[in-house]
Amino acid sequence: MGQLAVVLLALFAQMERTYTLERAAHARAVATAKGRRVGRPVLVDAAKLEWAEHLRDQGDTIAEIVKKTGIPRTSLYRHLPPRPPAPAVRADGGAAVGRDGVS
Repeated sequence: MGQLAVVLLALFAQMERTYTLERAAHARAVATAKGRRVGRPVLVDAAKLEWAEHLRDQGDTIAEIVKKTGIPRTSLYRHLPPRPPAPAVRADGGAAVGRDGVS
């Protein structure tokens, strides 16, 4: 009998958790529809991010950008778009060829 009570309590707790998640999702959707920003505010200055992107385009490493801008490394990775992958180059200077024969 005691095991049944524990199972029922767990069932009610799970139902309440599900309903809480649904209510929160609905509140976020309503706020977004009204044009309000949802979530934590962005604390990184847009001008600093623009400068960081410029530095990265010049070839600076992430460590150098962190020192110059003061923006934490994780924030840089979150806000800066990833670099396009560089093409692989063979030791003799030619382009590397993949398994499918396409370089």
